[in-house]
Amino acid sequence: MSFKTSILLVSVAFSLVIYSASYAQEAPKAAPLTPGVVATVNGKPIPQSQLDVLLKERIAQGDKDSEDLRKKLREDLITREVLYQEMVKSGFDKSPGMATQADFVRENFLLQAFLQDFIKTHPVSEDMLKAEYDKIKSELENKQEYHARHILVDKEADAKDIIAQLKKGAKFEKIATDKSKDPGSASKGGDLGWNLPSSYVKPFGDALVKLKKGQYTQAPVETQFGWHIIRLEDVRPVKVPQYDEVKAKLQQRFQQQQFDKYLADLRAKAKIE
Repeated sequence: MSFKTSILLVSVAFSLVIYSASYAQEAPKAAPLTPGVVATVNGKPIPQSQLDVLLKERIAQGDKDSEDLRKKLREDLITREVLYQEMVKSGFDKSPGMATQADFVRENFLLQAFLQDFIKTHPVSEDMLKAEYDKIKSELENKQEYHARHILVDKEADAKDIIAQLKKGAKFEKIATDKSKDPGSASKGGDLGWNLPSSYVKPFGDALVKLKKGQYTQAPVETQFGWHIIRLEDVRPVKVPQYDEVKAKLQQRFQQQQFDKYLADLRAKAKIE
């Protein structure tokens, strides 16, 4: 199983630097070991399961299983254990706040693993995915999407002044770049790309569908974000993607919905004060 954050890998990556700098010669041959143990350090065994976890993650990253890779990972684990024992000996793990932080990191790691296991044990059927795709497809058919630009300002008076400038021949794109407070579109001359009107807040979407190609709103449009001057660039029929193109996203959405419901049920049952 591969996670975005692996505490073991972080530790090994750190120890790898130490090991590479400290050893130039091949490590001495190890004494016979107990089955299921890859090495012992000051009497403490390093279980085979730890090496198996590292090996699985390295293979997932593209490395090939080999004797050299296994030896290298074994040395990484030994170096990690030597360093860990010294850390414990120094009492660093008992320093203020360290135990709490370590517990928090451990819990997060386990929760990531739990989430992955939940997804694995609650699969979304192909029939469910196809039914959802057909539903969305039917909703999008015969609909149009709009290519819009906008200029967003804080005050109605400022918006009216911009409209006056546009009527005198000012360039919409330049004013948007210079004055719009929308960080996502200002640098692109106010360009919002292609979207369904329903993807915008209602006052914006309602104003957009009333425009003809090339027109801008003659009065400012107010939303919770401020005051907009909207220009319609073009309109086209919605192109519905093929099932295989959106299957992964539909699956993620179903999985998220399943987990959200599971979490909501847990919170409802929990005694929270």
